[in-house]
Amino acid sequence: MSRPLSCGRGHAPSRNRSRDRGQAAIEYLGFLPLLLLIALAAVQLGLAAYTAQQAGTAARTAARYVSQDDERAAADAGEAALSGWLADGASFAEARAPGEVTVTATVDIPSVIPFVDFGSATKSATMPRVRD
Repeated sequence: MSRPLSCGRGHAPSRNRSRDRGQAAIEYLGFLPLLLLIALAAVQLGLAAYTAQQAGTAARTAARYVSQDDERAAADAGEAALSGWLADGASFAEARAPGEVTVTATVDIPSVIPFVDFGSATKSATMPRVRD
């Protein structure tokens, strides 16, 4: 003789279980915006770090050219050292002192979040002048 299914306490299985079928999917959809926000923040942090690294490279390159009295201007040398998509928002300032030159590169940090400005990365490099 077959016995009816029970839930452990002698009760018949409830019909509410069929209403719980999509609960996990709904909970995931509620959590999804938070996951996307964390992913965007991670990408933005990576972009900021990459921009800072590129600004340092551009400042060193520009300072090297200026210190050797190269005919290329600091801005031209610095922009050539940057990734193409970062070069548009870059500016360079040079300061000459006896025996050395300092170039400061300022590069705008791109944003993956619309209408939010993350400022710019500024790095300086000082090189001794070859000819004074």
